[in-house]
Amino acid sequence: MKQLICTVLVFSALLAMWSPSMAQSVTPFTNEISYFKNVDDAGKNQGTTLQVISINEFTIGTNFIFEFTGDFNWRDDFAKEYDYYLELSIVKPIYKSMSLNYQRIHSTFEAEPINQFGIRIALFTGS
Repeated sequence: MKQLICTVLVFSALLAMWSPSMAQSVTPFTNEISYFKNVDDAGKNQGTTLQVISINEFTIGTNFIFEFTGDFNWRDDFAKEYDYYLELSIVKPIYKSMSLNYQRIHSTFEAEPINQFGIRIALFTGS
């Protein structure tokens, strides 16, 4: 839990460095909220999921993209069998559809947080 709090504080500090002019171009914290009823292939109840997604662009000398994905899952009774998956990402576009990507993952099904460093290639950017 201390590691999750530390990660959120680091990402919050990065976001707090925005100037007021940058804040005007930022979309709301949450771009998408989804609520799912989960069932397996046989139709058996597998609980529910609340998913929160946020993707925002910001500038600190150069453009970056901040992404947050959170999946919060529970069975019939919220107090039983609760789990979550949180992914915080900083993406630096470098050339056309290529980006450098850092992700920090916290979840109830991993003993320790995971750091991911990589290259992202967007195959379809939309229009």
